[in-house]
Amino acid sequence: MRTAIVTGGAKGIGKAIAGRLAHDGFTVVVADVDEPAAITEAAVLSGMGIGVDVSDSAAAKRMAATVLHRYGSIDVLVNNAGITGKAAPVHEYPDDEWRRVMAIDLDGVFYCTKAVLPSMLAKGSGRIINIASISGKEGNPNMPAYSTAKAGVIGFTKALGKEVATRGVYVNCITPAVIETWNVGMSRVVGIGWRRGLANSEQIAAQLQVSSAEAIGQKTELADADQAGR
Repeated sequence: MRTAIVTGGAKGIGKAIAGRLAHDGFTVVVADVDEPAAITEAAVLSGMGIGVDVSDSAAAKRMAATVLHRYGSIDVLVNNAGITGKAAPVHEYPDDEWRRVMAIDLDGVFYCTKAVLPSMLAKGSGRIINIASISGKEGNPNMPAYSTAKAGVIGFTKALGKEVATRGVYVNCITPAVIETWNVGMSRVVGIGWRRGLANSEQIAAQLQVSSAEAIGQKTELADADQAGR
């Protein structure tokens, strides 16, 4: 039995990734700050739902310990949980909002990875997949916190990948551009407005231009990329 944890797995991209992992034979742990939603989604996948605030180091440790106690191993971690935060120019960006985005989008990746890594190193195998964004590579105007946090995720992935590559643990990062999810009949955009506020047509067009993409991607395409990364 192979076990995979997907943070932010109760909806959107995380839900698609969790579904693909279950389809591929993994026992999926849906970890989400919305615990009822995590439990509901996990039931569909015959997996385990658990509530976790990834910005809390102790909560990440409890999550890992709970999964290890129940299943005995953690084979895959997908660090998907994140928020975009407010859209504002740097000189107007609230300090507390900056810290909130960093805590969830960057610290959360570090905390969850740190929590599962000892067990992976002990057994000499594991896969860690971090969901970043093209915003971390190109930067989005008026999204300074999100762009910076995702750049940090990319750098963290490279550092950790080199650190553990010879020990059987492989670390990859996916940097999606425009991915379509649906809420109240409108599209949302990774790196602009998905999870926090709906993206308008101008924002979508700008993100497509930055990424040189010709069309909005689908959640299932990102889930397929995640599968390829394993």
